[in-house]
Amino acid sequence: MTSLRTFQHEIDEIHNREVARQRALTSVSGDGDRPGEKGKNKSVTKGKAASTATKEEPKSIPAQPLNTIGSEEELDRVFELLVSTSETSHATARDVLASILTRRRGEMVLRVGSHTPKVVLYGAETADTESVGLGKNLNADDYERASQRLKEIVEDMGGVATTLSTGTDPPRSHVLVRLPPASVSDVPEVRCAVVGNVDSGKSTTLGVLSRGSLDDGRGKARVGLFRHKHEVETGRTSSVGMEILGFSTSGKPVLPNSQVVGSDSAAIVRRDKLGWENIAQNSAKLVSFIDLAGHEKYLKITLYGMTSGAPDAVILMVGGNAGLIGMSKEHLAIALALGVPVCVVISKIDMTPKNILADTIKQVTKIMKSPGCRKAPVFVENMETVVEVSLSLATERICPIFQISNVTGQGLDLLRTFLNLLPSSEGDQTKFAKDQPLEYSITEVWSVPYVGVVVNGILNSGSVTAGDTVFLGPDPNGGWAVTSIRSIHKKRHLVPSAEAGQCVSFALKKVRRATVRKGMAIVTRTETPPKAFRRFEGQVLILYHNTTLQKNYQAMLHCGAIRQTVRIIAMDNPNGVLRTGDRASVTFEFISSPEYIKEGMKLLFREGKTKGLGVITKLVS
Repeated sequence: MTSLRTFQHEIDEIHNREVARQRALTSVSGDGDRPGEKGKNKSVTKGKAASTATKEEPKSIPAQPLNTIGSEEELDRVFELLVSTSETSHATARDVLASILTRRRGEMVLRVGSHTPKVVLYGAETADTESVGLGKNLNADDYERASQRLKEIVEDMGGVATTLSTGTDPPRSHVLVRLPPASVSDVPEVRCAVVGNVDSGKSTTLGVLSRGSLDDGRGKARVGLFRHKHEVETGRTSSVGMEILGFSTSGKPVLPNSQVVGSDSAAIVRRDKLGWENIAQNSAKLVSFIDLAGHEKYLKITLYGMTSGAPDAVILMVGGNAGLIGMSKEHLAIALALGVPVCVVISKIDMTPKNILADTIKQVTKIMKSPGCRKAPVFVENMETVVEVSLSLATERICPIFQISNVTGQGLDLLRTFLNLLPSSEGDQTKFAKDQPLEYSITEVWSVPYVGVVVNGILNSGSVTAGDTVFLGPDPNGGWAVTSIRSIHKKRHLVPSAEAGQCVSFALKKVRRATVRKGMAIVTRTETPPKAFRRFEGQVLILYHNTTLQKNYQAMLHCGAIRQTVRIIAMDNPNGVLRTGDRASVTFEFISSPEYIKEGMKLLFREGKTKGLGVITKLVS
């Protein structure tokens, strides 16, 4: 028996090793797009060099996560320069701060003064939680001088410094420093998957957050999010819905303007319509919500949204009056299996009796501390805690817990601030490499009148410009078609180019809708098209199965944007069967058509209640 936590560490190591090897091979072959070379065809000689180069494993990927750029020592040095009375010191502080902001893509949170240790702030100690306060200790005069000078420097750079939280004894504050993006292409985006059981308040919460108006207690806020008639009639989400919330340079949400029409006795609040293109144009940061289905029969849609959307965080909605029941546990297990950070939002606290709410909180706390989760629950009740958990969510084993009411508005400000501060993974070179060849996963396909085929997806690597000629595939025979990018849209706003980590839409030239499906890829055009594979080997762990898995067993495989039925054709287990908790090397075969896959890609397969987790270790011709 192999524990889930141990297996996750192993597949993460395999994934990182394979990604590093593939990037190294690309660098050796010269197949990566260098600045000024985007869209150019590479020679067949270089393509062959990539396939015949020795498989040397580099020590590490030369990249650094965004939320770790700018060490505490470097930031302490900034404040030492700020409290100085020398103009030369101030100029040096400006240069250092500008350098850190450039590396962090124009956004960071600074701790001015010495802050409360996380152990005290969170109310629970974990193995990776700081037990000492972060930030440089400043007296009252130095604190005021540093705060004032910081705002002047940021304003001089054209940005905005917004104070998020303050404290005394010692004086301290969190300051959000944000520079306005040059264009919509440069607006960072955070992707959040919203999951939870039926009637837990997912769509209602998203409606309130994105539109700014409170709910009436009867589902008024969620109606605008439904995409189909049966969703309006039943009140149940059955598709992957998308909503966006924009934040300005000062950190305020970009919401539609409202006006009160009528007398006091019959007043009606009317809100202007604000399209995605308007939100993107007026925002310095975007939060995209993937609204997923909560009903059991739509589990395949929810699972596809969580695997194909590459979310930076998962928001687990829990109804305060119902608790963590039904599909909520299933969704939590999937998020943990995929290794995505989780935060819990307990809704409907205005209508839940105190004793029932206390039971729900106790249940959530118990589940988060259980051996299967091993996360420290942190109840977010003030702005200082909000800032710290938003910065630590991806690096520490914590689970922020919010309590909100969509009718009274209680707790919504804390949740909005948390979303505003979540770091985007777009510029994270460990996940998305801009200097690698173009690779784009298709998650949605439409046929738009007078435009043609439009696809939506995520750029896994590389960069692309409108007019570039690319490969589209694979088709049912494993072949690739040549097409070109007619135009690129980001959140329905026309942009000239896109780079790794961004979620954008392409309008394709001379492509028929019937030939494009979800799970296909768009890659750099070369003399030799990439190869699609029908068979592959993978290290898998059976999370649950009520009997035994044997040869020829079929299940639905989720691997990034790929969703297709696979068949087990071989396994290295001596008994020839797999049970719950067993780990083995299994050879799979796609039933329908070959797919564009790579070694190191994580996979999740399911069939009914059966679930398995794994990673691709070898591609079989």
